[in-house]
Amino acid sequence: MVGHPPSLPFEPFKTKVVERIPNPTRRQREAALERAGFNLFNLRSDEVRIDLLTDSGTGAMSDRQWAAMMVGDETYAGSRNFAHFEARVHDITGFPYVIPAHQGRAAEHLLFSTLCRPGNIVPNNMHFDTTQAHVVHAGGTPVNLAVREAYDTVSDYPFKGNVDTAALDKLLTVEGKERVPLVMVTITNNTGGGQPVSLANFTEVVHVAHAHGVPVYLDMCRWAENAFFVREREPGMGSRTISEIGRAFFDLADGATMSAKKDGLVNIGGFVAVRDAPLADRLKEALILFEGFPTYGGLARRDLEAMAVGLEEAMDLEYLEHRVGQVRYLGALLDQHGVPFLHPAGGHAIYLDVDRFLPHLGDEELPGQALAIELYREGGVRTVEVGSIMFPQGSSEQRPLELVRLAIPRRVYSASHLAFVADVVGRVYDRRAKIRGVTMTYRPERLPHFTARYSPKTR
Repeated sequence: MVGHPPSLPFEPFKTKVVERIPNPTRRQREAALERAGFNLFNLRSDEVRIDLLTDSGTGAMSDRQWAAMMVGDETYAGSRNFAHFEARVHDITGFPYVIPAHQGRAAEHLLFSTLCRPGNIVPNNMHFDTTQAHVVHAGGTPVNLAVREAYDTVSDYPFKGNVDTAALDKLLTVEGKERVPLVMVTITNNTGGGQPVSLANFTEVVHVAHAHGVPVYLDMCRWAENAFFVREREPGMGSRTISEIGRAFFDLADGATMSAKKDGLVNIGGFVAVRDAPLADRLKEALILFEGFPTYGGLARRDLEAMAVGLEEAMDLEYLEHRVGQVRYLGALLDQHGVPFLHPAGGHAIYLDVDRFLPHLGDEELPGQALAIELYREGGVRTVEVGSIMFPQGSSEQRPLELVRLAIPRRVYSASHLAFVADVVGRVYDRRAKIRGVTMTYRPERLPHFTARYSPKTR
């Protein structure tokens, strides 16, 4: 497919420190794959040329954030850095109780181990891997209730992260608040392609859940990107600031978990924020047991200060225009190659549509992992499968999407790097008919994609 060259996103920053990019040879990449058991999580960083495995904690911090780390008050209890961080979260979300944690999955552990019991059901638009795993670990059943458009990879429906509120109402009517401790909504919806949730839909979700006496929580790790899309796509939102749109979501919710490694622009950090004082006390008790004192939550206090600055910087419209612009730029380049991916382009990543990319491979041949392996083999580009391996059990009647995610770290790669990625993907697409599946040779009990090992099929 040939079209006009896409416009380059303008970087609203300049480079102050550089890091050399490795350039492993084809032979070195082949050896690395063998050593890693064909699991890209097992690769060393010096074996990867462009790393799109995740956007979580892989971004570049600003000069203001690095400066903030120099005023770290490493007092065990009552650090002034916690006071700054807490005030920033209060200002952004309005939630009165803020419990820091070292990252998002720690926040999830605190919330679900406190609220969820065996036999419970937890609805979500789409659970991501660690969210689903924490629900299951607590004895619960995760249920995905995204709208049907979320499963249509070619549709340009603007809010594919939305919840099917009719299905939610039916589930709550049948199960009742005794079995459903909370409803969670992930913004943006990572599992479904980094797609946004509209404010109108979230308002309806809260109305339905509260009518059944069930609280609603946000997974807000990419809330600023979600607000950007709401501002761009939802009627009546174009004149509102990112902060105002985010606050409209938070004012409706009963609480939230946050991995600040995304829209906190830090390499480590997160939190749980809630309205309920007795719940906050229970969360703090769990925090002390598993993470640390409530004013540091498993983090160096300098990390809290950097997080406070990053939470502010993530709301900057120029930054978000560049952030989403990079994803769209990569998508436009892939469109020129005719490469199939989930449309519209999401907020933090491009998701290759494996079913259309490798139609000759069946589910049993683990086509998503096979494609991720080929992208690394071709050009040293590390990506991740988001499909039948990451979500082996499924959490709805709908077959999970089979995708490979190209997650773009924040403020790290340039347009030329993304052009290189597009060229690598295009070359793999050109020889797609020759790609063979893989077999899993080791499968752990939980979260198999992190530590599983594979072997390529020979025929």
